Amino acid sequence: MTKQVHLAAHFPGVNNTTVWSDPAAGSHIEFSSFVHLAQTAERAKFDFFFLAEGLRLREQGGEIYDLDVVGRPDTFTVLAALAAVTERLGLTGTINSTFNEPYEVARQFASLDHLSAGRAGWNVVTSWDAFTGENFRRGGYLPQDQRYVRAKLFLETATELFDSWRDGDVLADKASGQFVGRGDVGAFERHDAQFDISGRFTVPRSPQGRPVILQAGDSDEGREFAAASADAIFTRHGTKEAGQEFYTDVKRRLAKYGRRHSDLVVMPAATFVLGDTDAEAQELAEIVRHQQVSGQTAIKFLEQVWNRDLSAYDPDGPLPEADPVVGENTIARGRASVRMYRDPLETAKQWRALAAEKNLSIRELMIQVQARQSFIGSPTTVAESINDLVQSDACDGFILVPHVTPGGLDPFAEKVVPLLQERGVFRTDYTGATLRDHLGITRP
Repeated sequence: MTKQVHLAAHFPGVNNTTVWSDPAAGSHIEFSSFVHLAQTAERAKFDFFFLAEGLRLREQGGEIYDLDVVGRPDTFTVLAALAAVTERLGLTGTINSTFNEPYEVARQFASLDHLSAGRAGWNVVTSWDAFTGENFRRGGYLPQDQRYVRAKLFLETATELFDSWRDGDVLADKASGQFVGRGDVGAFERHDAQFDISGRFTVPRSPQGRPVILQAGDSDEGREFAAASADAIFTRHGTKEAGQEFYTDVKRRLAKYGRRHSDLVVMPAATFVLGDTDAEAQELAEIVRHQQVSGQTAIKFLEQVWNRDLSAYDPDGPLPEADPVVGENTIARGRASVRMYRDPLETAKQWRALAAEKNLSIRELMIQVQARQSFIGSPTTVAESINDLVQSDACDGFILVPHVTPGGLDPFAEKVVPLLQERGVFRTDYTGATLRDHLGITRP
């Protein structure tokens, strides 16, 4: 059976995907930029708009990292405002389970689901470093096994809050606010290793019953957490072989939780560069890569693995002879990419071999290993590649990350989406009103 492609749009913020210096780039914090990307995604009939979360400005060598100086507006504020300027597009955001509290987060998401008429989605993540934790009363950080324990209990507790109002629990008199129906409406009580709370939840059952739950995690714990609790999972596996392995693994885990194959949507993040021809797109992609990785940025990327000050090195010169410093990373703080290099010595070994084989400088190597373009080609080539990956069960769709904000999604919406629609694998109009409808996820 031919599968339908799922598409979402990620507002990237400033990072090593985004080319903030491009003349076409706009603000990353002005509301007009969020509106532009969201409305472009809605015109193209995307499933949802996704906004990541940044709880602390990233630092490197004790200074604010040059790709993060723009700051990070509050997720809920932006999504609530976007609910007023969109009609069908799902509105999803990352909210941390390590430093927040279930009552507060559940109340905010339930409110967003009401404000948007059933379009809210929550990307549940854990925080991993003490640096970020310094902003919060909890402080410090939780070891990896405890992070997922807390995340599991956090989501269970939030779910109890969402479900504390049942369908049919309504106000008898809106003026007086008197309840009819069950006497225990909104009541909750939770006592476990992480939470000791009780009371009454203040927000009635939302249009979706509960917000859509998304999760991003490639570890075994992350995959298991998604199989047990998530409606959609992000992944960084963009190639067919790696994607198929991930897809098969995470889908097979669903049965133990009484869930069906279709109950979890797998959506890798993906970037793209389009040209009138494949050759033109390749040329443009090369330009984009060099924009993304300046000499200064190349040194910063290398420091994240070497965990030592490399500012004296020439980015057009060879890799350092010294090995990385193993242990807690004290150079790059608040950088999610740091945790991806779990074995810096092995990473350095592989990079040295690659640099020697191809005679690459530091910058040339960083451009190659940090390459972020998942799809490069003409609109026809990109449409065919996306459809092939979906139909071959490497994924169910993609979360697209444009390299220019806010207009970077426009060419994809105008040139690639119509080709997918012609193939009959992507909707020509919304058939439902809620995010669950778009994703094919049932209402609890």
